[in-house]
Amino acid sequence: MERDVHLVLDPIRLGLSVPQAVGLLARRRPAAIFATGGYVAIPTVLAARLLRIPVLLWEGNVVPGRSVRLIAPMATAVALSYAETGPALGRGGTPIYLTGTPIRDTRDVDREAARQRLGIPPGARLLLVFGGSQAARRLNGAVMDALPQLVERIHVLHVSGHEAYAEALASREALPEQLRARYRPYPFLRDEMLDALAAADLVVGRAGSSTLAEAAAMGLPMVVVPYPHAGGHQRANARVLVAAGAARLVEDEVFDGAALLDAATLLDRPEAHLRMSAAARSIGRPAAAAVIADMLMALARREPLPGPDLIDRWSRGLS
Repeated sequence: MERDVHLVLDPIRLGLSVPQAVGLLARRRPAAIFATGGYVAIPTVLAARLLRIPVLLWEGNVVPGRSVRLIAPMATAVALSYAETGPALGRGGTPIYLTGTPIRDTRDVDREAARQRLGIPPGARLLLVFGGSQAARRLNGAVMDALPQLVERIHVLHVSGHEAYAEALASREALPEQLRARYRPYPFLRDEMLDALAAADLVVGRAGSSTLAEAAAMGLPMVVVPYPHAGGHQRANARVLVAAGAARLVEDEVFDGAALLDAATLLDRPEAHLRMSAAARSIGRPAAAAVIADMLMALARREPLPGPDLIDRWSRGLS
């Protein structure tokens, strides 16, 4: 019953919010608008269209959300993380650009300096495991189950989340004293996350757009465990990397300690690891953030945007 009520009320709410958005934009008069979807973007983009304010719409998933599909024809330009998204949005005549996902600039990161800052010994193989912002419990459980066998062979940097951090510390203390330094649990990483990615040899994690983009930009092979309750978005994102040869996909329901140990065997196969690293780098777009910012500024100045081929090259960091 509640769902039926919202089916009736939501369109009414959206309709009432358009005049509010028009009033707000008329007062503020932004030179351009950057939209990323979600229902809040619908009245904003409609209002911008009425006021002739240019809009750059960005979609970071292979499968676009309903709001993005609705407002894409009203945007001035659409930026995509994946070429595979294009057919779902390209019917309204809005120009589409492949930019990738805006991420932290990875191009000048020094791998050896990052490993020194994290205390990783020279030549040590490092596995980075993190669950992103959603449902890290499955990955945490796999780390706890496999930890004694993992640290016999490799170093493990594990971002557990705050709730599981005490358990991770207890698991570290349960290891033989001479192996404890090989396991580095953290409740969360902010600025240090770039160092962790630079230092790692293999990433095990979810398939959020930013996670995949940063791993690809770093040339990092991934074992991807898509979050199963996001409308299939993460699985679709992951399959792009798998098809490129940059990642392996393991479904959430079968990911356990044994699956993690199997994933880590990639570090014992240098040729396969090198192929996956090259594949990841080939699809990386380290300059995506700069390119998207330049596009938005061009729209704000009412300047023509460069052609899609140039945007494609620039987002890859190519001149």
